[in-house]
Amino acid sequence: MSRQTLRLLAVVLTTLIIVVLVSALDHLPAGIRGQIDSERSALAAARKQVQSAKDGVTHESQADGSFLAAIAASQRWPGQLDVAAGTLQSASRDMDELSRLEQHGHYSDRERAQRLLADERALRTTALTQASAVQTEAARWIARKQQLPAELQRMNRDYQAIQHFDFAPLTAIVERAENDWPEKKSDLEGRLGSVRGIVSHSQAVWQSTAAARAEASQGKAGGRAIAELLTASDDLDASAAALPAQASALQSLAGQLYTSWDKILVDMEVRGAGSSRDYEQKIRTVRTQQGETTSQEQWVRVSQSTYDSLRNDLGMAIEHKPAGKYDSEADRVPQPAGFAYVASPAQGSNQYGRWEQHNGQSFWVFYGQYALLRDLLFNRNYRPLDRRDWEGYRADRSEGRTYYGRDAESNSGAPRYGTNGSTTQQRYAGSSYAKNGGFRDSPYATRGGTYRDSPYASPMTRDGNTDRTPKTFGRHSRPEEPRAAPPEHSYHPAPRPEPRRSPAFGGGRRFGRRR
Repeated sequence: MSRQTLRLLAVVLTTLIIVVLVSALDHLPAGIRGQIDSERSALAAARKQVQSAKDGVTHESQADGSFLAAIAASQRWPGQLDVAAGTLQSASRDMDELSRLEQHGHYSDRERAQRLLADERALRTTALTQASAVQTEAARWIARKQQLPAELQRMNRDYQAIQHFDFAPLTAIVERAENDWPEKKSDLEGRLGSVRGIVSHSQAVWQSTAAARAEASQGKAGGRAIAELLTASDDLDASAAALPAQASALQSLAGQLYTSWDKILVDMEVRGAGSSRDYEQKIRTVRTQQGETTSQEQWVRVSQSTYDSLRNDLGMAIEHKPAGKYDSEADRVPQPAGFAYVASPAQGSNQYGRWEQHNGQSFWVFYGQYALLRDLLFNRNYRPLDRRDWEGYRADRSEGRTYYGRDAESNSGAPRYGTNGSTTQQRYAGSSYAKNGGFRDSPYATRGGTYRDSPYASPMTRDGNTDRTPKTFGRHSRPEEPRAAPPEHSYHPAPRPEPRRSPAFGGGRRFGRRR
């Protein structure tokens, strides 16, 4: 045999050896095959547990059929156990496929095997949970039957608690709210009737079980009568819990009618980059109840869609709830902060302020006792609201639109309120949004990042030597010392100026609502 032939045979032999070795190694990793074997054992155990649960429930139902048959929940048990068995069958199909991969699969099948393992494990766990829930519920009813005297005592306690519930405080609160807010009378009456209905319902349940309770006290109650008593006991227990809860909810609801509140978007910031971005808004919640105003500010993380939907509404009241409305009835169409507290010119005044004439024009003036409310809503930079501005606001609101106004001193038709508004840039110059260049696209922003060239800038701002470092009241910065906000509940209104001194600071009587 020639040397060339021997060389060729050596190459062929080497190739065959490599092919055999690769074939021997091309199968699922040992770790995955170990998991498959473990899950196979767990699945077999689960089949036994589900079947045991089914057999146990069937046995109990046959042993005391009249009792369990009268329990409404028992009618669902066969179907629930069938669902558990069906779920387990789905897990078995996954295991059949895993067994095939275990025998004939390749290394490239490892990801598919992992997915099948996760799916099979989830199905097996779900089936066990479904079967165990039925078994536990059946055992609970049987245990309650065996403790019937204790169940009857609990039933009596719940009934007595319902019958002796004191409705006087709730009735007084509801009646007062109905007198103060007549438009809510019908709704409040209906809600109070629902709460009282719990008592009526409980009386009916108690009376309907009189015969069964008499039999039980003599030890003569049959399975169906016991089931009736236990079902009634659950009903009374739920009513005993619902009665104070619903009464408290109605009391809180009536209290909402006496509070007005606004949620004002006072700052915005995007942190991070790319998929790690966090969108945050700083919300100032201003509440006024019977002339007392409080506020709270906090940064909240929101979704990008929420952030984008309110991007144009810096300085606006993004939610407003007037007195006389429930919190659920709050207006969630953004609007210029504070406008909702202004009476119509035809009305002339309300408890918050009044319209005054000055140089032939009408301006809105807040009463002195609402100075804090005014400062919080307008960020301590209130400019007298004229009648034309208010009428534009009402026209847009009547059509469900957000009112941004138009700056009277601008020929470009630029807005007055909202993120791009002239007043917003002045009121919120110290915000994180402003510091991060948020106003750079505003028609009132200059290249230097200020608005000193704007017709709305003050003489000090136009002065190039003036310190224009933003004065802030928000996070990450020192408060504006001359006009720092007082702590909550510690505000003392400034003395009221003389009436009609100017449209911005006029005094006046307090036109309170009925007492």
